[in-house]
Amino acid sequence: HFLHIVILSNISCHDRYVKIVFLAVFTKKEFKKILDDRIIILDGAMGTEIQKHTLTEDDFRGQQFADWSSELKGNNDLLTITMPELIKNIHQGFVDAGCDIIETNTFNSNSTSQSDYGLEDIVYDLNYEGSKLAKDVANESPREILVAGVVGPTNRTGSLSPDVTDPSARNTSFDDLKEDYRNCINGLMDGGADIILIETVFDTLNAKAAIFAYLEKCDEINFKIPLMISGTITDASGRTLSGQTVDAFWTSVSHAKPDSIGFNCALGAEQLRPHIKRISEIANTAVSVHPNAGLPNEMGGYDQSPGKMANFIEDFCNDNFINIVGGCC
Repeated sequence: HFLHIVILSNISCHDRYVKIVFLAVFTKKEFKKILDDRIIILDGAMGTEIQKHTLTEDDFRGQQFADWSSELKGNNDLLTITMPELIKNIHQGFVDAGCDIIETNTFNSNSTSQSDYGLEDIVYDLNYEGSKLAKDVANESPREILVAGVVGPTNRTGSLSPDVTDPSARNTSFDDLKEDYRNCINGLMDGGADIILIETVFDTLNAKAAIFAYLEKCDEINFKIPLMISGTITDASGRTLSGQTVDAFWTSVSHAKPDSIGFNCALGAEQLRPHIKRISEIANTAVSVHPNAGLPNEMGGYDQSPGKMANFIEDFCNDNFINIVGGCC
């Protein structure tokens, strides 16, 4: 199913070496064939798996960033570079558990989010290395494992004001977001991602900037890599943070002709049920869901058992709501 085009690139964190770039070509037709055949299992939560290891500041820094001026603890994406074996083992654990798709550790691998740590200049490398690491795990499996290159929402919003006294204020722009996302997508595709996953969409304007970057990249290489889009419902009213209903969200992104649409994170599987049902009724594509284990408790942990979450997911499957299922956060 895979054709690898080898390209030479001199882009690296320190511009010291020539990097081999693998552009994995996995077609939309092939992805649809798998989706038509069965429910695909997406992997589980990267964040809580990392938290289990109670890492220190030194762990996040590694040798590469030992003298970095900013605190780096909590920058989980950086572990792809400083502790690659840890991230590889988490990927491998999900493969061993039976998943079909593993997601890259790149949720915050964008310039907007990495600016909190002063690491904007290594965003391409974070995405490239995150994609390559996951691809290495996939290639070592005797089963066909796909890699979803994760494009997160950033920590800014294109359509909402950060200043309650000035509704017109913005701390980012569509063009800035699009360029940021384009850098992310370049790294993910160069590293070998089979799918682009635009996820945790709380502001559809951000998602549209990512979609624009994705479509530009597809036009540039004359190939459309499969695209998954996953929004997040933030309250019981069934709306995204920027106020869109399920119907409005789908209408806003359907022009991209994604290979799947769905929801992740947010309220947990039980509360997502009516929204998953609705998107399955109106969308003319596959539906995905990867919820978290309910709402976090006051300590930031999750109390819902795997068995209880599985029961909710089983209902989704029995009701023919979904084509792709996994876990989040």
